[in-house]
Amino acid sequence: MSTSLERYTDRVEAFTGRHPFVVDLALILPLMGSATLGASLTLPGAHPPDQDTTAVILMGVSCLALLKHRSHPRTAVVVNAVCAVIVIAMGYLLTPLLLAPIMAALYWLATLTDRTTLRAYGFTTMVALMIAAAFSDSMDHLSLLLRTIGPFFWLLLPLAAGTMTRLRRAYLQAVQARAEHAERTREEEARLRVTEERVRIARELHDVVAHHLALANAQAGTAAHLVLTNPQQSKAILTDLTGTTSSALRELKAALGLLRQSDDPDSAPLEPSPGLARLPELVTACASAGLAVTITTEGEQQPLSPGVDLTAFRIVQEALTNVSKHARAETAHVRLVYSGSRLLLTVSNDGPATSPTPEAAPSRGFGVMGMRERAHSIGGELRAAPRPEGGFEVTTALPLQPRTAEESEKTP
Repeated sequence: MSTSLERYTDRVEAFTGRHPFVVDLALILPLMGSATLGASLTLPGAHPPDQDTTAVILMGVSCLALLKHRSHPRTAVVVNAVCAVIVIAMGYLLTPLLLAPIMAALYWLATLTDRTTLRAYGFTTMVALMIAAAFSDSMDHLSLLLRTIGPFFWLLLPLAAGTMTRLRRAYLQAVQARAEHAERTREEEARLRVTEERVRIARELHDVVAHHLALANAQAGTAAHLVLTNPQQSKAILTDLTGTTSSALRELKAALGLLRQSDDPDSAPLEPSPGLARLPELVTACASAGLAVTITTEGEQQPLSPGVDLTAFRIVQEALTNVSKHARAETAHVRLVYSGSRLLLTVSNDGPATSPTPEAAPSRGFGVMGMRERAHSIGGELRAAPRPEGGFEVTTALPLQPRTAEESEKTP
């Protein structure tokens, strides 16, 4: 029932928007008839004034003024108030039928204007009509209270109804605006989440592919160099190369498995994300590629959250990959310092001071940028720069427990 009524109301409002003049004319013609009928009413035993033509003309003018109520609601009220005061002063009985045009004008005034205008025009009109009713000859036998209380309540009714209509329209507009804002916010948030997830996946795939391909390339080059002079070592390197490619496939499978993961409980479990516990494997793989890596741990080792553990491992992995790809260095050093609530991580190499670095040649890739994004995503900091004595150094400070993006933004 309510749905049908709402649809009917929507159709009426749509028709009103397309044909406002037709709707206004259909409303004003009954008002004209009501005012004409009201001018013919008198109290029992009294005679109506002999100026019917003048009263009809005045009521006609007041009703014609209502045709402009949409664009000039103040003018419509003033014209109707003047005509009503004149008709009442002429001795016509003050009835709701006679007041129908001015009541309609006051309703539209309350609907289309603000409170200040409503008070200025509405209450002025009420006072003018009450004064005219107090001095009208048509109600001489009534007390002053009875003469004025009727016009007061009859004119107050359209003002209250118009105010309620205006407030209801404002409420509906506010609800619609909030709904549109919420819809836009949801769409923007969804796009932002998609963008963040795409960047995260791209960063993860870059770290996996770049690291293992760099190691595989270095191992293959070393094996090719030693295949004639040292076949045994070359064979060992090729064995390590098989392990490197297998590890790359496993990590790629795990990364892509996240994209295809479903809520099916029978689906195959995914491998846990790598962490600092896999540093020995990373050191072994780098050694087979010709890069000797040493690890130093200082302070009391503390458990890391999965996000911090993965971030620390990926930063070390990417830093060592950059050493293998860009620096003419044979050794690298990884230093882990557990200090309070933070993990200080440093990766340095002993390459020459003139060696090209990712920081000096940003067009080489996204390694340093990816490491910095990873550190910032959990509330950490990262610095990558050449060392004065030669080589390159990556220094990062990570919280033992990751912080959200909002908490990171609040931190100065």
